[in-house]
Amino acid sequence: MTPTAHESAVAAAFASRMPTTTEISARASQASGDTGDAVIVSYVGESSAELAVLILDPAALVDGVPDAPLPDRLHEALDAAAATLGPGVVREARVGDASALFSHPQARIFDLQDEAGRTVGRLAVRVTHTAAATGVPSRRLQRIAGVEMELTVEIGRTRMAVRDVLDLSPGRVVELDRSAGAPADVKLNGRLIAHGEIVVVDQDYAVRITRILENAEA
Repeated sequence: MTPTAHESAVAAAFASRMPTTTEISARASQASGDTGDAVIVSYVGESSAELAVLILDPAALVDGVPDAPLPDRLHEALDAAAATLGPGVVREARVGDASALFSHPQARIFDLQDEAGRTVGRLAVRVTHTAAATGVPSRRLQRIAGVEMELTVEIGRTRMAVRDVLDLSPGRVVELDRSAGAPADVKLNGRLIAHGEIVVVDQDYAVRITRILENAEA
């Protein structure tokens, strides 16, 4: 079945944050009923979903902690995927048999492919609930409308070996994983909600929002 915008956004966000040395893309797959140990996680909020990730080539994950539990190694990617669904809670990820989710008629399956077109993993996404399309905030959100939250802007990141971190000194240039002019990530309490461009206002840095991620306001 053809993925909807919800599943496609979840898969694209997950692929973009996988700890690999090559760019990973998520493409709709014809595969189903995958077996083997997979990372399974559910996300509960005004939009809810179940995700399962089967890594076909563990060697593709390059994060410096090959012996760490797989859910920990995929933590950032899972958080990025969940962020596209809007406010909610990511339940603790676990490793188990996800064949039921991969074969579920409402699940959408994606091949996680590297730049050479090699499938290094597979992702199953089943959106179980979506927020109603409305411009009126829910009563639950109205109650906390005055609560302050931390908004951060990230222009890029990189991975460094411990020896390289220890060698850092004033004047050292650290290259980030984003090219000049690429959009910055706007995060609310650590969750990606939008993209923007860095500007200067009265000699202070600011961010101009260029794109609100789907369902970020749900």
